[in-house]
Amino acid sequence: MKFSHSLQFNSVPDWADRYIAYSNLKKLVYQIERDIIVAPTSQTSDIEAVEESPLLDLKDRANAIFIPALDKELTKINAFYLSKEDELFKELTSLIQDFAVFENLQDLQDSVSVRSNSFSLSRSAQSFENKLNNKASSSRLQRLSTSESYLSNASSDDEDYNTPTTPIARGRQSFLWRPSSMEEQKIHLKKRTIDLFVWLSELKSFVLLNRTGFSKILKKYDKITNGNLKTSYINNSVNDTYLFKASTLKNLEDQILKVREIYANICTNADMEVAMRELKTHLREFIVWERNTVWRDIIGLERKSQAVGIKPSMIVDNLVDAKAKIETPFGGITISNTFWKTSLLLSVCIIVFVLLLNVNLFEKPEQKNCFALLIFVCLLWSTEVIPLFVTSLLIPLLVVCLRVLPSVSASESAHKIFEAMFSPVIMLLLGGFAIAGALSKYHVAKMMATFVLAKAGTRPSNVLLVTMFVATFSSMWISNVAAPVLCLSLIQPILRNLPPNSSFGRCLILGIALASNVGGMASPISSPQNIIAIEYMDPSLTWIGWFIVAIPLCIIVNILVWLLLLFNYKPSDDSLSIHPIRLTKDPWSETQIFVIAITVITIALWCVEKQLENFFGDMGIIAIIPLVAFFGTGILTKEDFNNFLWTVIVLAMGGIALGAAVRQSGLLHTIAESVKQMVSGLDIWQIFVIFGSLVVVVATFISHTVGALIILPIVAQLNDQHSNLLVMGSALICSVAMGLPVSGFPNMNAIMMEDEMGVRYLSTFDFIKSGIPGSLLGLASITTVGYGLMLLIGF
Repeated sequence: MKFSHSLQFNSVPDWADRYIAYSNLKKLVYQIERDIIVAPTSQTSDIEAVEESPLLDLKDRANAIFIPALDKELTKINAFYLSKEDELFKELTSLIQDFAVFENLQDLQDSVSVRSNSFSLSRSAQSFENKLNNKASSSRLQRLSTSESYLSNASSDDEDYNTPTTPIARGRQSFLWRPSSMEEQKIHLKKRTIDLFVWLSELKSFVLLNRTGFSKILKKYDKITNGNLKTSYINNSVNDTYLFKASTLKNLEDQILKVREIYANICTNADMEVAMRELKTHLREFIVWERNTVWRDIIGLERKSQAVGIKPSMIVDNLVDAKAKIETPFGGITISNTFWKTSLLLSVCIIVFVLLLNVNLFEKPEQKNCFALLIFVCLLWSTEVIPLFVTSLLIPLLVVCLRVLPSVSASESAHKIFEAMFSPVIMLLLGGFAIAGALSKYHVAKMMATFVLAKAGTRPSNVLLVTMFVATFSSMWISNVAAPVLCLSLIQPILRNLPPNSSFGRCLILGIALASNVGGMASPISSPQNIIAIEYMDPSLTWIGWFIVAIPLCIIVNILVWLLLLFNYKPSDDSLSIHPIRLTKDPWSETQIFVIAITVITIALWCVEKQLENFFGDMGIIAIIPLVAFFGTGILTKEDFNNFLWTVIVLAMGGIALGAAVRQSGLLHTIAESVKQMVSGLDIWQIFVIFGSLVVVVATFISHTVGALIILPIVAQLNDQHSNLLVMGSALICSVAMGLPVSGFPNMNAIMMEDEMGVRYLSTFDFIKSGIPGSLLGLASITTVGYGLMLLIGF
């Protein structure tokens, strides 16, 4: 989570304007970058000359703008802290005095009568009342009333205390000197103690959040200006400010300890550990209650960004969806037009399914039922009337209920289909997710990508080519879903400093999307269709064999697409001044080195799996190594495990189950024989070109993974001698189907990219102009060079 989001979530809503204005300072840093750092550099062709004495002047000018802004924020934060500290510490002093009165009342109630002590106690209470009336402020009282709402165990009689406009002392006046209200006094003291603990804890969090804010913004400033302001400003200004002194924090912690002791004496029989646990529970409940809206918004954004199988257009349609109201005897019902469209498509799919079940297209009933199931599932996947993974979950249900597997009972059919669903390639997919998660979480992929991009220089064509290869290489290991997100974040400094409507911005974003699609064929774990292809290969292909074919193809296709983009957008004509990506100065941590070591060991074992088959048995077993190494050591947590793309895993499992059903029912053999007769007389290359063209068309309009699930089982049976060639070639062609914005996740990410004014960089026409020719170039490369490489390795 970005620090700006973290600050928004962890800040007290009422104090929102009192925290460091991190977003404003970040905008100022980018303005300094654009106006001072980049602009003078663009006026000279000799960058080395600018990096000497003039660079010092640029840093001085930047510091002269940025340091006063920091000083202003520091003064604002310190002044607020002083006022809030004074207010809360006075409240604590009053609480200590009232607690002493409460203890005296308890002792006196046990020893003397109520009347004999009422006069002296009322005098003591009156003195405390006068003190409290002098310090009560309306804003503070409103915050005290806020905490009441989540303390459900409070007495329902205390209406005066819950009224924000009523002074605190008035709420206590009615019971401080009445011996019959000892329980009421205890409840009120408990509420005040909890309330004070909450706000002292919030004040401590205020200090720590702002210190982090200064550290983060200074680090960003130093990265942009290539300076070293952070160390000097933190030591000379931040650490010398009152609220950031160690003594201030120690004093605040001491006051929190006093509140904890009071609570322990009131509620837990002086048990400090139990008191701390209860107070933390109250603090957590208060935070959740007060910030519930912010929490929902942030979690919603995170989940939307990781949603699988949802096209951007669907989100827009839901926002502007028209609704119709239908009157019934039981009231009005509002139904959206999207519901009617979805219902119509689903009805058509079901009608086709029922018709196919009652038409005898095949001699055997299990083949007829399996064909109806195959068409029904393909229609659901293509139209997405229900989520893709839900369709996959329907497959084992229908396989068993329709008796698709011949000569077996329902129980045996269920066991067989579930055994097929959890195949070794699913473990391979999980192992790939673990590697991708660790490389992303600990910024290994980002540091490696930054290192390469820092060497790209400032020439537009070079920057484009290097960025595309970084996107392709990243896709090999962190999937072609996460790679474009990483690369698009890395090029933000370049995009921010481009002139408005620059063609290079569109060219660069589109290059990342197309290169990420190409990277989907680079390794067995870079995309789900590769995993599915391995399932249909017999014998299965080694990682070295895959690399021999895929890596040269990735290089060739990237270069061809690069030339295509240069021809379409001509970025050199813009006379651009590109802000170079700066090399990160952060050292490699022990955790990052461990992640790299486990990743390299796992990939090495996958590459030599055939030689170790007697020991490991299958690549799926090797995939357990990163899972155990990363989750067992705590590098990845159960939250990371829950964040795996389980919808993709279920989709793959459903596809494998469908393939097993089609194969075991005999339907696949029947279809394959019919297709063989259609292509009889053609050699293997002609068959490859025909089905490759079919694959690229299908995968352009539907998901690459779904296209592979539909076509790979058929091509696997077309030619016994070159089965692996057709399967692998078709899987590779799925990755280069990138002609439309909906053709894969990289394209979806790219089409949603917006500039600082909220204007999208790309349009559908950009994909038609570059994506469709790019798909054809990829198809030509795979059916020529790829075909030769696959024959070379024995396919």
